[in-house]
Amino acid sequence: MRTKRNQPEFNQSEPEFLIDVMDRHEDWCTIVALIGGGQEINTGEAGLSEWLAAIRERFPHWEVHYSSHLNAADYTLGRAVNSQLEGVRATDSRSLHLAVSVRSFRAETISDYIHALLEGDKQRACSLQRVFADKYPLYITRDLDAAKSWLRSKARGSELSGILASSGGHRLRPEGLNVRVKIDPANWFLNGSNDVRSCQYLEEVATEFDVQGLELDWACVAWDANLRYSGDGAGNFGWNQHAFKGTKWTNVNDERKRVYLKNSYRVLLTRARQGMVIFVPRGDSRDQTRPPAFYDGTYQYLLDCGLMELTNH
Repeated sequence: MRTKRNQPEFNQSEPEFLIDVMDRHEDWCTIVALIGGGQEINTGEAGLSEWLAAIRERFPHWEVHYSSHLNAADYTLGRAVNSQLEGVRATDSRSLHLAVSVRSFRAETISDYIHALLEGDKQRACSLQRVFADKYPLYITRDLDAAKSWLRSKARGSELSGILASSGGHRLRPEGLNVRVKIDPANWFLNGSNDVRSCQYLEEVATEFDVQGLELDWACVAWDANLRYSGDGAGNFGWNQHAFKGTKWTNVNDERKRVYLKNSYRVLLTRARQGMVIFVPRGDSRDQTRPPAFYDGTYQYLLDCGLMELTNH
């Protein structure tokens, strides 16, 4: 609005602006908002919480119907929905929750699996993986060439396959994956397998910003050291977030940025419709920016979550 519509004073969020437009109807109006959880990956994105804030602060006269399933941390970052709708006519309608993903038609529970994996729930992840193991192949490897070979063996006809990586995966470059080189999404998704710019050529890598809201049939997700599963020295294990600045990794301490980073992997891990392989580099003990210790814990954790090692490719 500021740059393209010449409105320098514009300060509304997207939900606030949308509701404001619909609020101008003199009689009545209904807004159906389909809001995914854990999809905020960029500065300024606030997901469901921004909708609730707009309703509470500016449009409390609207009648709201919502599902209590939205109390999950993916949607509201741990804040109860009803507490964010105080003073609003709100009705809990559990049936409004759309629990089954249609993106991965072979594995309706793949989103739940990725959620459990990213939340550190290995037991639930393994349980869910067994449900779709025969229908949705899910592999892990430390050999990028093997991952590419697997993708080529799976894609048939017009099916799409490609390599994905976090925009913060700057130390994948020694593996030949440079996330700083921007792709042309139209060429990447639509061009044929003989075009070096195409996803199917398996040369250019797409980030979460390129593929959010889109999908492939088969995907390789390259996992860098910006999101590591490691211990704190006291026997406690979990995800640690990092950003590569200059010549070294730094800790990500800002809570919002930590959420964005984890969500970037959530987006990447839910793009494949029919199957996926995750590539975790081995690292290099001669390179202080990617020693094996930065990757080994993640690799073992993913194995513990039910992923199978890719062999014979």
